Amino acid sequence: MDWELVFTIRDALKRPLFAEAEIIGGKHGLNRAIRWVHVLESASFESLIHGEEMILTTGMGACADIASSLSFMQNLIDKNAACLCIELGTYFSSIPQEMIELANRHDFPLIIFTRTVRFVDITLDLHSLIINRHHRMLQELESISREFHRLTLTSQGTLKVLQLLCKSTRTQIVYMQLQGKPLFFPALSPDEQAPLLSFFEAFSEEMEGVQPDAAPYIREYGHKMIAVKPVGALDQTWAYILMVCNHKPQEFDCLLLDSASLSIAQELLRTRYMEERKLFSENLWVDELISGRTQDDNRLKGLVGPDFNVVNELPYRVCLIEIENPRDVKWNSSENDWESITFHLSLILRSLFEKYSLRPLITLKNNRLTVIALDIQSKLPGKLRLQQALDALQHIRADEKLKDLQLVIGVSKSHKGLKHAYAGYQESVQALSLYSCYQKSVLFYEELGVFQLLLNLNDGKTLENFIRSYLGPLIDHDQSKGSELLLTLRVFLDHDGSKQIAARNLFIVRQSLYYRLDKITELLGEDFMLPENRISIQVALRAYQLLYPEKLTLPSSRSAQL
Repeated sequence: MDWELVFTIRDALKRPLFAEAEIIGGKHGLNRAIRWVHVLESASFESLIHGEEMILTTGMGACADIASSLSFMQNLIDKNAACLCIELGTYFSSIPQEMIELANRHDFPLIIFTRTVRFVDITLDLHSLIINRHHRMLQELESISREFHRLTLTSQGTLKVLQLLCKSTRTQIVYMQLQGKPLFFPALSPDEQAPLLSFFEAFSEEMEGVQPDAAPYIREYGHKMIAVKPVGALDQTWAYILMVCNHKPQEFDCLLLDSASLSIAQELLRTRYMEERKLFSENLWVDELISGRTQDDNRLKGLVGPDFNVVNELPYRVCLIEIENPRDVKWNSSENDWESITFHLSLILRSLFEKYSLRPLITLKNNRLTVIALDIQSKLPGKLRLQQALDALQHIRADEKLKDLQLVIGVSKSHKGLKHAYAGYQESVQALSLYSCYQKSVLFYEELGVFQLLLNLNDGKTLENFIRSYLGPLIDHDQSKGSELLLTLRVFLDHDGSKQIAARNLFIVRQSLYYRLDKITELLGEDFMLPENRISIQVALRAYQLLYPEKLTLPSSRSAQL
């Protein structure tokens, strides 16, 4: 960066008021920046300074003995003060050698005034310079930031932004793309690149989960410092910028790094929007797959394209994502807003799925996104990675409109061969239909248990007749008396006949549960807990839950819905 914009100790020593000042320790720290000047006469100053202040003192609060003087100076070093200026006189006739040695060890400038000086004149003089340079720094920052923005509207905008960042900060810049080769400005030989790439590989795990709007991370790199800044949007990180400095990055450096990151993120977001629109139109044939209209291999090859043979061999699951607006938020223009929401959602979804080694084929119909999630292989099992991606999708709230939405997702079993996408779609539809029974936002078909069988028997009569055969007396009693015997029986059996757990989940005392169980025994018979009868009753309860989910909802769940 332009070092004239940063006011340093070396600059301060050139001022007339420092004409007779002497630097007696820490001479290698003269390039330290001074953000402010502070007069300090107290040994207890933990809350009085923030860092990078020039400290002026007569030593009144720190001259009791050598130990207190060293402790005072060490605390200043720990608080990252810029330097210490001591006026010799009443409290310090000379500076102890131990303080000089401490200053030298930490490159902490120790300056003395051999004659009386007016501290007020020093603060007035230096503060006016600091404020003036800060104003110039902001002007320079605004000018370069505007140029960053202009460059992103030109061809190869990202490369030009990185080149300008390198030139403006006078540092080595490394652009680490999560999908692509690293870029170096200025260029480095392979031998020089290797340690930087190793540094990032070791540091990348620490950066996982850090949002793109986070401040740059500062880390030591040998005798240098590296500032790491994520680049991304919509809660997704697409790249990292590494700024390698010979000194600790100054405020100007970090602000420019933030501005460059934001400009590049905006260009990447525009590019991804255009790619998403293109993919959205290209993936219209996905609707043919899930509707079962296309079964012929030649037709499939024509739809999918040249990579059909590879794609057709990949395992996949069909995800059906229903977009709900539980708060009934009214948007300004339903058509435009809905298009914006679906594109935001599909953009985020694609980024998340790719992060977990899944290739999504997406199509939209009404308020449902259908995704064929192709598993392009990884060390972790496909279902686990898909679960992680869907969990992350549920917590995306980067856009003001997305925060008002609720996503309910049904997921099919794993399939192979695109001609079976229709079967997978039907499984995801069935899984989604059971949201009211499970009250879970993500439902996998293979976890539906006996519901897989019951869904196929739901022809309007078969399940009703089966339910009446095993639960008829309880249904009639609940309807006529307003009791909750069906719910009680379901909770009791679901917890393996544990009366303690059943009473707790039903929010009733144990005596009330005993009364209900006695009534159930009276209506169903003494043998209702025998294995064969119990299995049939539990299946009937699941069938009843499928048909009338609201009638078998636990009290706590019902309260949450009201």
